[in-house]
Order: sequence, then C-alpha cells, then structure tokens
Amino acid sequence: MRTQVAIIGAGPSGLLLGALLHKAGIANVIVEQRSAEYVLGRIRAGVLEQGTVGLLDQVGVSTRLHREGLVHGGVELCFGGARHRIDLHALTGGKTVTVYGQTEVTRDLMEARAATGLATIYEAEGASLHDFDGSHPQVRFNKDGVTQTLDCEFIAGCDGYHGVSRQSVPAGALQTFERIYPFGWLGVLSETPPVSHELIYSNHERGFALCSMRSMTRSRHYVQCALDDKVERWSDDTFWDELRRRLDPVAAEALVTGPSIEKSIAPLRSFVAEPLRFGRLFLAGDAAHIVPPTGAKGLNLAAADVGYLARALAEHYAEKSDAGIDHYSQRALRRIWRAERFSWWLTSLMHKFPETGAFGQRMQAAELDYLVHSTAAATAMAENYVGLPMEW
Repeated sequence: MRTQVAIIGAGPSGLLLGALLHKAGIANVIVEQRSAEYVLGRIRAGVLEQGTVGLLDQVGVSTRLHREGLVHGGVELCFGGARHRIDLHALTGGKTVTVYGQTEVTRDLMEARAATGLATIYEAEGASLHDFDGSHPQVRFNKDGVTQTLDCEFIAGCDGYHGVSRQSVPAGALQTFERIYPFGWLGVLSETPPVSHELIYSNHERGFALCSMRSMTRSRHYVQCALDDKVERWSDDTFWDELRRRLDPVAAEALVTGPSIEKSIAPLRSFVAEPLRFGRLFLAGDAAHIVPPTGAKGLNLAAADVGYLARALAEHYAEKSDAGIDHYSQRALRRIWRAERFSWWLTSLMHKFPETGAFGQRMQAAELDYLVHSTAAATAMAENYVGLPMEW
C-alpha cells in the first residue's frame, strides 16, 4: 500500500487530520490498533472551543453538533458556599464554548470518513514506524495474521500517550516534562438533568467537585479523590452524598440523582514532549501532551495541533514550501504550553492539595475572591477558557 500521509490512531485527532488533509486533496490512510467499537466506547470530556468547532465546520462534520450541542456563554465558580458566574461571552467579545461529547465528535468524523470511502485500517496489530528520518517512511503492521507495509511520505502520530509514535523516537531526540498530581477524579455518568445550565467548578474544604453535562438529560459529575482510591469503594449513594457536600446549598438542593451508567477514576497529569517533529514523523494530540481535565483543553489542543499540521502539509504539497512543516513544532508548542499553564493554574486554584494547609486554603480563597471581583482577572480566565487563537 502507498499513500501520502499515514496517520497513526483513529481517535478524534487522527480522524480530524484525515478530514482536513482530504479537503486539501492530500491522500491519507489511518492505521488504528483497536476496533472501531472500542474507539467509540471511550468516555471522554466534551467542552469544545470555538476554534475546534470551526475546524469541524471546515470539514463539514458539524451538522449534528450545531443541532444537539449546548452553547455556553459562561461558567460558574463555587466557593465559600456561593456561586459566581464568569461571563465568557461578555468578557471575550462574544466567544462561547459548546458542550458536545468527544464520543459524538469521533462518531461524526468516523461516519463522514466512511461515507467518503477513505481508508481506515482497524485492528492493525503490532504497528511499527520505519525510516521516518529518511525520505521513504513506512508503517508496518499485522492485519488478520498477515504482515502489511504502508509506504508513505509523512507519518502523523495521533495515537495517544501510550501509542507507538512517540515510543519510536530515539530517546536522545526527545525531551519530556511531566507533573503527576497527588489526587484523581472520580467521575460518574448518569441519565439525569444537569444541576445548572452551565458548568459548576467547586472549591471546597473536602476537595474539588465539577458538575458538567453531555446533554439536557445526561450529566457528568466529578469529585476529587485520593490517587489510590478504588471505584469499588464508591456506591452511587456515597458519590451523590459527597457531591452534595461540596456544592452550594442551592445546587445541592437542585441535584437530581440516579443510577450511574459509567463510573471511573482518572489520575491527573501534565505532560509535554519536545520537539514534535522528527524528520518525516510528527506528533499531535495526546501523543505529544497531556493536560489535567480541569481546563477542558485535551481535545481542543489536539484539534489545534492537527489544524497546524494539516495547514503545513497543504503548504508543502500545494506551494512546494516546507516553511509550515519546519515551524510546526514551534507553533504548536507555544499554544500547548499556554494551555498547560492555564490547566495547571485552574487545577492549583480549585483542588485541595495534601500540602496546602490552612494558609494555602486562605490563599486559594483570596485568589478566587479577586478573580470574581476583578474584570481584568476574570477576562484573563475567560480568554483562556474559550481558547487562545491559533497563530500562523
């Protein structure tokens, strides 16, 4: 087999890159180690920046998003027993975010790709990347017991944190930066209406809590928990009782409970790999970086990465210029580190850390008080939350 760009990973970043390249007339094949059903079964967040929605608009896969997505013009910060609204729309000159599940984004991209007849090879086992430091890269994998080779001109590694792409880079060529946070998030998905029409981020002496949603009938809630905690320790009733304790009285009273559809504990991590280009191999999305979910930046950063990469490759093929390719890593990393900073800041502001103590809690309270009463501070948060612009 032969193509222009081999994309490793059929998650939302790989699928979006494939759609952007197809629109630019660039042939591409996606290689995915899991089944399509497994990919769609992943439960992930779904707060989309306007820039991400714009990319989905660009490739024509946003019809259902605009019909079913929930447009939010603000977020609520809860502390000291009361809620305070950050008006994203007013503070950013009209920008908003859209709540639309990552699973649904993946489904829309997957169906659009199938409709165009573009090649996606699922259940490709044992993928390995070769000669990406030369002029004839290859991807080798096993499919149905047969070893196959995909010849290509470029490889895009969109296969996540544990994928083969970053692992294929020689150790000496890669620098990584990482912080592991000393707690996790216990998340519950339920067929219940949301507590509020916008997300509630709660700073409480018992720990952080987040009230989110997937639709007007499906909610996603989180509470901060110990890093070594176990899902089995949390019955549904125990979770709902703990969530109520961490909310203001009005939200606690309005909370509608019900059986959990899905319950899991996720650790929090900040991670960045540098650089993002190695000859004809490029890293994008979770293969290149991880952010704590507090700032809702994971999917949005991945979309920005492939937006930069697609434009760079289109420039290479249409204009015979490698300027975009040469600057891909620098451009993407500048935006990545800004998002990492915001996610770290919001995580530090809203969570209870083991070392915080009484002084640290007072400092958090003072900063939150300043944030909701200062237009400048609220504007800085709003600008980051709705998403910094992609700079070319």
